[in-house]
Amino acid sequence: MAGQAKKSKKKIIIFGVIGFILVTLIAVAAFSGNKEQIYKVQITEAAKRNITQVVSATGKINPEYQVIITPEVTGEIVELPVKDGQQVKKGQLLIRIKPDTYMANRDRAAANLESTKSGLNVRKAMLDKVKSEYDRIQELYKKELVSDSELEIAKSNYLSAKGEYEAQQSMVLQNEAMLKESNENLSKTAIYSPMDGTVTQLNVELGERVLGSGFSQGTNIMTVADLAKMEATVEVDENDVVLISLNDTAKIKIDAFGDKEFNGVVSEIANSAKTTGLGTQQEVVNFEIKIRLVDITDKIRPGMSCNADIQTETKLDVISVPIQSVTARAPKNDETNNENNDKQEQRKPDNKPRELVFVIKDGKAQSIEVETGISNNDFIEVKSGLSGGEKVVSGPYKAISQELNDNSTVLIENDQKKKTNKS
Repeated sequence: MAGQAKKSKKKIIIFGVIGFILVTLIAVAAFSGNKEQIYKVQITEAAKRNITQVVSATGKINPEYQVIITPEVTGEIVELPVKDGQQVKKGQLLIRIKPDTYMANRDRAAANLESTKSGLNVRKAMLDKVKSEYDRIQELYKKELVSDSELEIAKSNYLSAKGEYEAQQSMVLQNEAMLKESNENLSKTAIYSPMDGTVTQLNVELGERVLGSGFSQGTNIMTVADLAKMEATVEVDENDVVLISLNDTAKIKIDAFGDKEFNGVVSEIANSAKTTGLGTQQEVVNFEIKIRLVDITDKIRPGMSCNADIQTETKLDVISVPIQSVTARAPKNDETNNENNDKQEQRKPDNKPRELVFVIKDGKAQSIEVETGISNNDFIEVKSGLSGGEKVVSGPYKAISQELNDNSTVLIENDQKKKTNKS
């Protein structure tokens, strides 16, 4: 009996402890449920700033003017008086192709022309003789001294001689054209520089055989470029290209020069897009933009990688907030149901996300719908909704984009007004 009493007492103690723990947990849960959520935030004052909208892009440095030299005739290189990197003048000899075959063709065409000219002289003499005989027969026929058949024979001989003469004239013209073509092909064996510039690429060696463009695309012999005028060729997304205009200024950083900035001006905007990954999820549509470098050094070389910041628009003294302060939120259901009292019919709700910022008033967050304008890397213009001086929540991102609502209690971590930055 004593043992059973001890066991019963032990069970009572165990169940009592378990019950106490359960009551404690329920109490903690109830207390926690009533505890107000407090969000830690950072703030920045809405203030007037200078905003410069920038479109960033990457690309390569290229000469503004360059010519790819390809031969028009085929043959062996017998002269190559220039080297890679050499400066050349307009009209300077760049390359000479072995001319022997083309000289032979020229001489053959000249001989054929002389032969056809001699034949033309013979045909001319024969035509003159036949015409004279035809004229004599016509006079006799008028005097009724010859028959109709004799007149017809004389006329036929004249027309035949005239046709042979005209055919020989055509042969002379053909041979003159062939001689002209032969001379032109012979002249093409020597290639001269079309401009003052620098040989930026040399792809052949002395003695190498090259193909003329008459047979295929032709051998790319070399490239001559004017290195005094350089441009950055960059690709811009289709959504950004509409912001760019001719003569917009740009800041260009060339990888080889570190943080040094070069000034540039937009000189050309492509009308046709360059699409990659067509028909796939990775499809990208870009437009090529050319930016003329205003200040360059002789150390800039074609093909160098670069980054360009194109300044598309600048506004002075406009109300602005940090770019991360603006979030897009879908309107609440009670805001989207707008009843028309006159027609007693409910309009369709507008579920389009609205741009909001959260301002702090008496330790509480309040959302304000805003209309935004241009932006730079740090700040965005606020066209309407703010008048300046408001304490706008600028972080953290999760609080702005998801957690904060109207009347949310906040704890300001940087409880001080940030100085207005003129950017």
